[in-house]
Amino acid sequence: MTSAFERHTDLTVSGGPIRHYRSGDDGPPILLLHGGMMDTAEGVWRNVAGELARHYQVHAIDLPRHGASRPWPGLLDREFFTGFLDELLDRLDLPKVAVIGLSMGGGLGIDLALRRPERVSALIAVGPGGLGAKRPAQFVTWLTMKTPGILAWTSKYLGRNEKAVRKSMISNLTAGADTVDFDAIVATVQAEARAKAEHGERALDDWMVTSYGPFGMRLDYLPELHRLTVPSLWLRGDNDPLVKEPELAEAARNAPGGRMVTMADAGHIVTYDQPAEFVRLTDEFLRSVLGDADSTTARSAQG
Repeated sequence: MTSAFERHTDLTVSGGPIRHYRSGDDGPPILLLHGGMMDTAEGVWRNVAGELARHYQVHAIDLPRHGASRPWPGLLDREFFTGFLDELLDRLDLPKVAVIGLSMGGGLGIDLALRRPERVSALIAVGPGGLGAKRPAQFVTWLTMKTPGILAWTSKYLGRNEKAVRKSMISNLTAGADTVDFDAIVATVQAEARAKAEHGERALDDWMVTSYGPFGMRLDYLPELHRLTVPSLWLRGDNDPLVKEPELAEAARNAPGGRMVTMADAGHIVTYDQPAEFVRLTDEFLRSVLGDADSTTARSAQG
């Protein structure tokens, strides 16, 4: 893995274990929040964390029930994560931080920025969850989630079936098997599936499952975004099958001063498909709202 993941600390936050990765000694602090299902910090951020650490203090975590952050008891829903992220920032001694979240992590970032805006200097939501009043195949998806044992079985199936994981990643990555580090990505995803199976965890996170109702979403941030007071950037890949352009455009319109960018030749996990472009857009936005990272460091050193 990249040097961004060579330094880590194992913490206890909200009563459970959390693996915290730290890289970069200069510039404003940023917090990276990965997505749900088989995502981990070392997976999703593998080719971007080190580059961001050139100009920022990068903090990345394995979210509860991901990577090295397990085992976890109880229901890990929206209410849990509100308190969890607040406590996490206290443990990391970060009074205020720029939050960059992908997929479920984007939804968590939105929630934190809405509920605790004094702790968020900027928000970058990448293909975020929690947008829209209704999803395609709403009832069927909800019914599948409610089918006893199906989500636990999915973890076991993916954990022991490398061919299925490889096929899924080929279909979900813009360059398919030609994606940079493709074999390592597949290995990381399958290892996460095996870990979920070993710990008796479902393939979908509680945050995702509890967001679904039979006829509409129980969690939709769109009507709340007019209250957002932090600068925000809304990113999606042009091939993203999960977060559509109208939903993200509405989010950017509803968020005061929000900006939206659609990344070419990228799917849902843009950090796999277009890592260099993601870093460029992130750095450009953060410099515009936080000031030049190098200048910020110099002022801090003088002060």
